[in-house]
Amino acid sequence: MNRPPVMSSIPAPNSTVSVHGQDPEPHAEVAPGEIAVGVVIGRASEYFDFFVYGIASALVFPRVFFPFAEPLQATLYSFAVFALAFVSRPLGTALFMRIQDRWSRGTKLTAALFLLGTATAGIAFLPGYARLGMAAVVLLALFRLAQGVALGGSWDGLPSLLALNAPKHRRGWYAMLGQLGAPVGFIVAAALFAFVYSSLTTDDFYTWGWRYPFFAAFAINVVALFARLRLVVTHEYEQQMGERELEPVPLAELVREKGKHVLIGAFAPLASYALFHIVTIFPLSWILLFSQQSVAGFLMVQVAGGFLAIGGVLASGVIADRFGRVPTLGALALAIAMFSGFAPTLLGGGDVAQDVFILVGFVLLGLSYGQSSGAVTRNFGARYRYTGAAVTSDLAWLIGAAFAPLVALWLCANFGLAYLGAYLLSGALSTLAALLANRWFKQREARRSL
Repeated sequence: MNRPPVMSSIPAPNSTVSVHGQDPEPHAEVAPGEIAVGVVIGRASEYFDFFVYGIASALVFPRVFFPFAEPLQATLYSFAVFALAFVSRPLGTALFMRIQDRWSRGTKLTAALFLLGTATAGIAFLPGYARLGMAAVVLLALFRLAQGVALGGSWDGLPSLLALNAPKHRRGWYAMLGQLGAPVGFIVAAALFAFVYSSLTTDDFYTWGWRYPFFAAFAINVVALFARLRLVVTHEYEQQMGERELEPVPLAELVREKGKHVLIGAFAPLASYALFHIVTIFPLSWILLFSQQSVAGFLMVQVAGGFLAIGGVLASGVIADRFGRVPTLGALALAIAMFSGFAPTLLGGGDVAQDVFILVGFVLLGLSYGQSSGAVTRNFGARYRYTGAAVTSDLAWLIGAAFAPLVALWLCANFGLAYLGAYLLSGALSTLAALLANRWFKQREARRSL
């Protein structure tokens, strides 16, 4: 006969049971600052790898892998391969969520970063078109697809844990910490390419010099893997993840229960994501094809812009804590919309005007990108937040950034720079529409609860 449970024997939530009369161990807590370290390390290493490929796709690959085409067409081919990682990224998220569900978070992260390192090293050693012909292009595309799968699988949930553990009055500040990885990664990648490009002859750079940033990316990924594993596989982190329900859920269930929030979350950051490649990857291709500016000199201007973006990201945390994350994201979307009206004139001007375009663009990018991640993920609730945050990020990158260099270069080269402004404006309007839709759904749910 089953007996009813003895209620007095059940420990209170967040408490531990005394063993052999000893005092119970205190409940394990993870400080937000400690989580932030893992977030910054992970994102900086991923973005360095990301920008090494992105800069090479504008500066190197048109010449090394597509020499059979005219320079403009070769760059468009290169940007098409660049977009493949964003196409395969959601597949990587789905695949590695299954791996985590079957084995563990540490196993998933190790496998994902091993795949990322293998693909990056593969590109570093890949012979060009002159030796392998079209096989070199096929292998480059396969390695790029593998990078996307790996990036999707590298989601560790730390940004969500950081957002949940942050003090309510400092959520904007802690939210921007993970976003610092983007400008930091870009600064290191652009500076390294500038150094290698200016230190070698043109032939040496295109023969073997361009490979060194990829070797560096591989080494940094190895170091970052151990640094992240040291954090995410500890008992304290696993305990916190479990208590916060930051675990995978089936994608079909996520779409069925939270489909509208996935859509809103994918479109909310598009103003920032559209600007992301318009000031980093696209202008480098434009300078190479339609300007006489020094490549190394232009890269250093972008490095300066990267430092301005760091300041913008930091400032976004202060602004968001003062005025709210969603209003800040909306205000920056309006600022990007206004910038879209001046962008064509600046990029089409002389060297000074082009530099102003880069520097102002990076300031706006830092301010907007600092709060673009997770501004509406609280809509998912506890159960769906882990998978929902990963999926919405993948879709936002795919919609807003994957094809940005390709589309912007094709439109501007064929129809004029005015289309650059139109592209930026479309991203800003998408963000505003998503935020308005989010507000409408919240108001409707509030009315229903009355």
